Amino acid sequence: MYNYFNDSRKHKVFVSYYHKDDQKYKNYIDDNFKDVMINKSVMNNDIDSDNSDEYIKRLIREDYISDSSVVVVLVGKNTKTRKHVDWEIYAGLRGSINGNSGLIGILLPEIQRTDNTYTYDDIPARLADNIKSGYSKMYNWDYAMRNFKTIIDEAFENRIKLKDNIDNSRRQMQNNTTGWN
Repeated sequence: MYNYFNDSRKHKVFVSYYHKDDQKYKNYIDDNFKDVMINKSVMNNDIDSDNSDEYIKRLIREDYISDSSVVVVLVGKNTKTRKHVDWEIYAGLRGSINGNSGLIGILLPEIQRTDNTYTYDDIPARLADNIKSGYSKMYNWDYAMRNFKTIIDEAFENRIKLKDNIDNSRRQMQNNTTGWN
């Protein structure tokens, strides 16, 4: 049987983040982990925000996440308020013909506490649901950057091993809760 965990092939990774606040962290991942992942993320201006919500959800699901194996959520100070981040997590957990995606969160330095803890109120609610259920894990930025391949491999494995723990029951966000749309 094929052993995915020890596979040296690249994982297809979708990075979900708030573009306005956290682009520099996404750029860092893109620049430093090309050998570990195939980037499946939405880039700036890939999707016209004037499109309907249902059309945007479908584009995210079908054109970006449908063949991703891991969704990484970069958690900055406003990430939890962004409806697109919620939709992206939802789509990854929902899965496609290739199954659901693994899910991890990475706390960005702006919201890390000195003791490297966080509260569920700091992070997107759907991500919190899946950390509580045992499906997902949260890492601080420094640890995640030192161990990126390991945490991606683990999330990839957990997408099958822990799939019964997925909690995607929360209603999708309809609006951003702060900031601009």
